[in-house]
Amino acid sequence: MPLHVCVVGSGPAGFYVAKKLLKRFDFARVDILERLPAPFGLVRSGVAPDHPETKVVINQFSRTAEDERCRFFGNVCLGTDVSLEELRKIYHVVVLAYGAESDHRLGIPGEDLEGVFSARQFVWWYNGHPDGKDLPINLNNVETAVVLGQGNVALDVARILLRSPSELSSTDIAEHAVKALRTSRIRKVYVVGRRGPVQAACTAKELREILGLKGVEIVINEADLQTTDCDLEELQSSRIHKRVFDLFCKSATFTKCAGRDKQLQFVFFRAPVSLLAAEDGIHVRGVHLQKTRLEGNNPRKLVGTGEFEELDCGLVLKSIGYKSLPVPDLPFDHKKGVVPNYFGRVRSSDATNETERGLYVAGWLKRGPTGIIGTNEVCAQEVVTSIEEDVNRAVVSNLKEVPGSVGLESILSEKNKRYITFEGWERLNETEMEKGAVKGKPREKIVGIDEALAIGLAKEKE
Repeated sequence: MPLHVCVVGSGPAGFYVAKKLLKRFDFARVDILERLPAPFGLVRSGVAPDHPETKVVINQFSRTAEDERCRFFGNVCLGTDVSLEELRKIYHVVVLAYGAESDHRLGIPGEDLEGVFSARQFVWWYNGHPDGKDLPINLNNVETAVVLGQGNVALDVARILLRSPSELSSTDIAEHAVKALRTSRIRKVYVVGRRGPVQAACTAKELREILGLKGVEIVINEADLQTTDCDLEELQSSRIHKRVFDLFCKSATFTKCAGRDKQLQFVFFRAPVSLLAAEDGIHVRGVHLQKTRLEGNNPRKLVGTGEFEELDCGLVLKSIGYKSLPVPDLPFDHKKGVVPNYFGRVRSSDATNETERGLYVAGWLKRGPTGIIGTNEVCAQEVVTSIEEDVNRAVVSNLKEVPGSVGLESILSEKNKRYITFEGWERLNETEMEKGAVKGKPREKIVGIDEALAIGLAKEKE
């Protein structure tokens, strides 16, 4: 009897789970649900357009989707088109892997001013995500931007703002974004962190790339590169942090560099206190910062010094972390932004070790928004191991007969909901590549959902 599995989310976490399930169980039938017409999640809409090598993993995911035991249901939203309760009735196993589609907030005054966006929103905007295409990004009258945060995503958005549009125009960046960047007046970007260069959260690879941008001057306060005994201990215990710190030291310039018309300034030991409004009371005009320092040891505590300063800017991008969202009938830890789980098995509540039969989580929903694409493969293996153990112990409904995809099709049909198959995505993919080839790009993304559906559903309508 087939093991019917539904994976909600078609990003790296979802596809790695599907791949490993199909490899482990010859009798598995895996359906992948995705709320957008196009699959691949953050690989498509999160990876920077100037990092095409990172997107090669899509080839591996496509091979999984092409397996005859796997089906893709695009344009199907959990909670709107089908409920979690309905899925659990028609599948033996449901794996939630829909990631993190919201953001943490700073919780400071001025956060809702115009010109203030999360890094996730900005990434979706330049990557052609349907939810980001209408973001009111105006770069025509802005000369300075402030990025709050110093992780890899913060460096991504800063790099896109500073990189030459002519270099980006040959990538799969969304057309509306590259048009805006061509007329951008931004010449200076501050990347602000609450801690020092020793504690910066970025990787050496990402930092090296942004430090090497053509025509961009790098500025760092020389005093910020001074180290304490505690800093030296941290550097000795972390090769990653040492590489990052060494790059900061080697690349820092403290005087104006001739021939560089743009500037990237790293600001350390500063915490945002408020975002300042322009005279109209609507738009952002700057960031009010408090100086900070690290005290104590194991762990070191971040404290404010009581000294303040301002940075003038017309654009603020908050890169302080993604956050997952709950759905009805799903236990959720709102503080941690994850689903309580035991090796991927969804726990009924934090107060008990009991788990929900046949319900699992993977990826960011399981562990929080951390790690790289490859981290999801390790995470998926842990979840599939839990599923295997539960199948062997007859915990998963003792494999009683359920309708699986037939039941899902029935639910969607009753609601008159059209979905895109993987063949439909391949038509959409072919169209994007054809449009891109005309412009010398790998693809021109279809950012409108209606247009994507018209292409993806064309054959079904015939």
